[in-house]
Amino acid sequence: MAKTKASSNGIAIKKKKPQSARERNEGIPFDPNLISGLNINRSAVERRGATLAKRRSVKKNYQAAWLLKAIGFIDLTTLAGDDTTGNVVRLCAKAKAPVREDILEALGMADANITTGAICVYHNFIKDARKALGNSGVPIAAVSTGFPAGHIPLKEKLKQIELSVKAGADEIDIVISRWMVLNSDWKALYKEVKACREACGKARMKTILATGEIPTLTKVAKASWVCMMAGSDYIKTSTGKEPVNATLPVSLVMTRCIREYYELTGIKVGFKPAGGIRTAKQAISWMILIKEELGNEWLDPYLFRFGVSSLLGDIERQLEHHVTGRYSASFRHPLGGTTSY
Repeated sequence: MAKTKASSNGIAIKKKKPQSARERNEGIPFDPNLISGLNINRSAVERRGATLAKRRSVKKNYQAAWLLKAIGFIDLTTLAGDDTTGNVVRLCAKAKAPVREDILEALGMADANITTGAICVYHNFIKDARKALGNSGVPIAAVSTGFPAGHIPLKEKLKQIELSVKAGADEIDIVISRWMVLNSDWKALYKEVKACREACGKARMKTILATGEIPTLTKVAKASWVCMMAGSDYIKTSTGKEPVNATLPVSLVMTRCIREYYELTGIKVGFKPAGGIRTAKQAISWMILIKEELGNEWLDPYLFRFGVSSLLGDIERQLEHHVTGRYSASFRHPLGGTTSY
């Protein structure tokens, strides 16, 4: 039976049964009291974050298995000013066949139908991506709402979302108005994100906090909570365009907010670190974070993604080393040297 928990402003929050199906986050009423007492100890978070890459190690066959799984979490991305239709078509080909066939055959995974979690492009390339992906089942994510800075009117943000959904985007990556976080205007942030969620319709929404431009971890935590209350299906660290992008300490704060939101509501919200994750070793560190903080259920493309471009090339290199015992040059792997995200 569903439980009801009273929030501190007197609004009753009906806690759902644990999700058995892939439900959307419909959000909850805005409650400033849920965030008023948040205060993050940066030094403690940084100490915990520093241990994540050191306390656990994955070797040999287990490492290969983890890396194959990591491929399914990748939002393979191109968000550069010199993007072309040809670049996007090439990106889609790699998303459908992310690892060379000879490597998969050596691993006994030739029939595993491994693809990336999605491809991520600007609005103008949605139709090109849809045509290139065909019936592969790889979702299309489109950045929207004045990406990356978000300094456009809300009316224009909502129009961008609606156009991208109409063009065929399965997922929408929005950017918040950072000034609302800097000014602690949480009610305004809630209203903005909720309006964007409604504009997305059936498309799943990832909300980018741009944590590299948020001065404190406490504000990161509060922004995470507000975006989840407003109905975000994922919360995402970065656009990839900030001076500092995804870090383990920031990711630790955001995943614990996701865990607490789930404990309060029974709703599972996804997490997407983006920007700066370039190596297979880093990918495993983030997967360990998810496993330890949220559990195995979150190690699913429906609830966890990487926003990356160059990561896939290094994963393929590591898998080839596992098979042959030799490291290959990165230029031998298509898309292995791009740095757009």
